[in-house]
Amino acid sequence: MSATKGTVVYEVNIDLEAAIRTEYLAWLDAHVVEICALPGFLGAQVLEVTDPPPAPGRASLCVQYRLTGPDALGRYLAEHAPRLRAEGVARFGTRFTASRRVLAGPN
Repeated sequence: MSATKGTVVYEVNIDLEAAIRTEYLAWLDAHVVEICALPGFLGAQVLEVTDPPPAPGRASLCVQYRLTGPDALGRYLAEHAPRLRAEGVARFGTRFTASRRVLAGPN
């Protein structure tokens, strides 16, 4: 399966304390729905990372958001990302970390 021309995948990889996994997933479900309602988002999937396995006492998640293109991602990052990221930090503090990357289909 190949990416649709012009679309991008915005991937968020989350490392969290296993003790907050259930609470974090409940929050994350609502968070993903909110983000997917924004202009330019086509959908998302939340995945559990199984390989490499998380460190003892940790859990690993990956969220892959599909967007219509780089312009939609740029608008999200400028207009919505700071507030939405701050909500997670306000709720869970330093009990998780997130790294991000952007993927695009080959031209």
